[in-house]
Amino acid sequence: MSRLMIATKSTAQTTVEGLYRELERRIVASPPGLCPVDMALVFLKMCHAQTCGKCVPCRIGLGQLGRLLEQVLDGEASMDDIPLIEKTARTIMDTADCAIGYTAAEMVVKGISGFRDDYEEHIRHGKCLASLEQPVPCVALCPARVDIPGYIALVAEGRHADAVRLIRKDNPFPTACAFVCEHPCEARCRRNIVDTSVNIRGIKLAAVDNAGHVPAPECGESTGKRVAIIGGGPSGLSAAYYLQLMGHQTTVFEMHRHLGGMLYYGIPSYRLPRERLDEDINTILSTGVEVKLGTFVGDGEDQVTISDLREMYDAVYISIGAHTDKKVGLEGEDAEGVISAVEMLGTLADGGSMDFTGKRVVVIGGGNVAMDVTRSAIRLGAETVTVVYRRRQVDMTALPEEVRSAVAEGAQIMELHAPVRIDTDEHNKVSALVAQPKLIGLIGKDGRPKPSRSEKPEVSIPCDVVIVAIGQGIETDHFEERGIAIKHGVIAAESWSAVENAPGVFAGGDCVTGPATAIRAIAAGKVAAANIDSYLGYDHTISTDVEIPAPKTKDYFPCGRINVREREPAERKRDFEEVECSLTQEEIRQESARCLRCDHFGFGILKGGRETRW
Repeated sequence: MSRLMIATKSTAQTTVEGLYRELERRIVASPPGLCPVDMALVFLKMCHAQTCGKCVPCRIGLGQLGRLLEQVLDGEASMDDIPLIEKTARTIMDTADCAIGYTAAEMVVKGISGFRDDYEEHIRHGKCLASLEQPVPCVALCPARVDIPGYIALVAEGRHADAVRLIRKDNPFPTACAFVCEHPCEARCRRNIVDTSVNIRGIKLAAVDNAGHVPAPECGESTGKRVAIIGGGPSGLSAAYYLQLMGHQTTVFEMHRHLGGMLYYGIPSYRLPRERLDEDINTILSTGVEVKLGTFVGDGEDQVTISDLREMYDAVYISIGAHTDKKVGLEGEDAEGVISAVEMLGTLADGGSMDFTGKRVVVIGGGNVAMDVTRSAIRLGAETVTVVYRRRQVDMTALPEEVRSAVAEGAQIMELHAPVRIDTDEHNKVSALVAQPKLIGLIGKDGRPKPSRSEKPEVSIPCDVVIVAIGQGIETDHFEERGIAIKHGVIAAESWSAVENAPGVFAGGDCVTGPATAIRAIAAGKVAAANIDSYLGYDHTISTDVEIPAPKTKDYFPCGRINVREREPAERKRDFEEVECSLTQEEIRQESARCLRCDHFGFGILKGGRETRW
């Protein structure tokens, strides 16, 4: 008999690996609202099954820890058991021989500090604080709570106009979001259990591309109330739209020449064509929204103050967005050839021109805005475009598809390099960006490894233009001077949008949360509209009479996801025309049929599955 044999997978091992993949898909599809104690117990048992059994802390300790958690869930524990659970877990952490025991116990310790109230609720009342108020994962994860299964079902039947009407019940920017939404709804799509998430954004794009003109609903009877909205971005316009439908007259004060906020001034036209954004804006304005463009809210000449607006209107909503650029703090940052991403994108949006023909461009940053200016620089004729990022490419906050598209169009990603200074020539013009190579280091609280010091020498990157894309700020000085509470550089507002110690003043969007996504700004406008309506003494509801198709009883076989295609990189990088190609009718039918209709089947039908009004 041979001493050595070629290792081959047994049938059992192959099956176990398949089960692991099934488990991974189920974890990905876990919806929000599950009992955290129950989930901790499930993960603990899985870790216990993975142990080799060599050391007592893993073999015995994890089992005992699991029994303690079971007692909590079964209502058999006392308040004295919580310290016992923590003590047992910490003992396992200190004595386990390998990472399996340590991390399993650490998870329990983190749980006690992170959701101790849930432990106590189980012990005292035999129930969990968590609840599946919205059992449909995609709807629960959409900040605006759009009825996603509903509009997918409508698209599947070719009722594209009805799909747009349904979306507008919760989001008056269906077209803009079809192009640029970061689709958090897809993160926990239950279709992940079968294969992979439904292309929700692609289906929305199909709806708006095929719907034609869909007018806004009729406004309610006038209440005689007037609301001032400072800022004509997605949050302000969303609030204006819903307040108009409720019968309140709104006036939007916008400092720029065009409405849309960062949708207009922060997103290049190849991602969001201006005429398509105008489709949403014109529909919002058709409800009777008054607009004052080029109007600043401040203390200068020909400007209106927040105090004036509070006297003139029954309520005020502040949604000024984040339009100021942040400085990177490098030597040479004031040199000729250094521009901010906000400045560049704003200039292009206003019809200005920038000629980068033959120039070497360096972009500092790793977010979506950095990718926007990178791809725009390529279209403006740059000879080379290099993105300098202090972490790894995989750790970029930009959407992975945006990074892939930038690379496909010719951008170079210089990961693990931190900018040190900007070198200039004798005329104070940019000549190079000097960067320090980094090592990838310890994992931070955000789950990303932090860059750490490296002994490698500095690197000089010759360039003619440096674009700084490290984030945006908010101008709050005027509001702070007029008594509006400011905390950590943003307006201090409650979760229902009311501003502290300022009756009748509400705030939402980027000026409260800091720079965030369009759909979060839209959701803030929706929340503000509802609570302003209540503040004014009313209880209006927003609803739609669109009838949702009944789900079909059928088998759901595993099927590949159809993605939205883009024009070829060699073609699209030469212009600012739309890069995405809408799904064909055949693709629409197949992709929309992948939806599992969680609004009807399973727990969805018990909870109603659908919010028809708010």
